[in-house]
Amino acid sequence: MSPIYDRVALIGLGLIAGSMSHAMRRADLAGEIVGTARSPETRAIAEEIGLCDQIVATNAEAVEDADLIVLAVPVGAMGAVAAEIAPHLKPGATVTDVGSVKKAVVEAVAPHIPEGVHFIPAHPLAGTEHSGPRSGFAELFENRWCLIVPDENTDAQALDRLTCLWEAMGSNVETMDAEHHDLVLAVTSHTPHLIAYTMVGVADDLRRVTDSEVIKFSAAGFRDFTRIAASDPTMWRDVFLSNKEATLEILGRFTEELFALQRAIRTGDGDQLFDYFTRTRAIRRGIIEAGQDTDAPDFGRVAKKP
Repeated sequence: MSPIYDRVALIGLGLIAGSMSHAMRRADLAGEIVGTARSPETRAIAEEIGLCDQIVATNAEAVEDADLIVLAVPVGAMGAVAAEIAPHLKPGATVTDVGSVKKAVVEAVAPHIPEGVHFIPAHPLAGTEHSGPRSGFAELFENRWCLIVPDENTDAQALDRLTCLWEAMGSNVETMDAEHHDLVLAVTSHTPHLIAYTMVGVADDLRRVTDSEVIKFSAAGFRDFTRIAASDPTMWRDVFLSNKEATLEILGRFTEELFALQRAIRTGDGDQLFDYFTRTRAIRRGIIEAGQDTDAPDFGRVAKKP
C-alpha cells in the first residue's frame, strides 16, 4: 500500500502512539514518522528501540511540515500542546488525537487550530494496562473500534483520509458526536475503570484479608480488576476530571442497581438475582459474538502452574 500520509508527527510516545508507529510501518502507511515526548528518558528509549524514523526534542520540531499530527498525551495536556504547535502547523495538515474523552478535548484543542488546518478528534478503543514507549505493538488495533468525531464543518476529504489510515491499521471505524461518545465510554470504559480502582482499594483497606492472600488467590474475578486498575494514573485522572458529567450519571445509575442487588441479597430474593444475572449474561454473549473477546476458558489465558 502507498503511504496515506507523507509525514506523521506523534506527540507522546506511549502505548497508543507506539502501536500506531508499528502498525503504520508494517503496512507502509506513512512516508516518515517523527516522534517526540516531554520526558528526555522516553525520547531516549524511543530512539534506542527505533520506534520512529526520527525522534526530536520539541513539539514544534515534530509537527514541522507534517501532514498528520497525532496528540497522544493525557487529556489534561492537550490544550497546552495545541497552543504550542499551532504556529508551526502547515496549511492542509490534519490534527487528531487518541484521547478517551472527546467533548473536553474539542473544547481545549479546537480554539488553537489555525484556519486551513483540519482538526478531527478520534479515539481508538484499544489498549492494555501497560504504558511507555516499549509497550506498543502493531496488532493492537486489529478488529477493534476507532471512533472518529467530526463536526458539521469537517472536510470530507480529510475525514476519508484519516478513516483510511485507521482501517489500514486494522480498526473498524465509526463516527459519533462528542457528547454521545463521552456517554458511551462512561458506560463501557470509564466507570468500569473507576469500579476496578475502587475494588482494589477496598481490598487494600480490608486488613482482615492480607496482601499475600489477595495476591495468592486472585485467580478469581479480582485478578481482572487488578489488571484494569494497573492502567496509567495520569491518563485516568484526566479522563475522570474531563468526563465528569457522564461518569457521574453512570455512577448514579450503578449505585441504584447496586442498592437493588443489596436488597435482593438481604431479603433472600433469589428470583430477582437469577433474572438479573441472566440478563447481564446475555451482554457477555453479545460481546463474544461481535468478535470483541473470546469465549475460550479463562479468557484464553494459559494458566501457570504454582
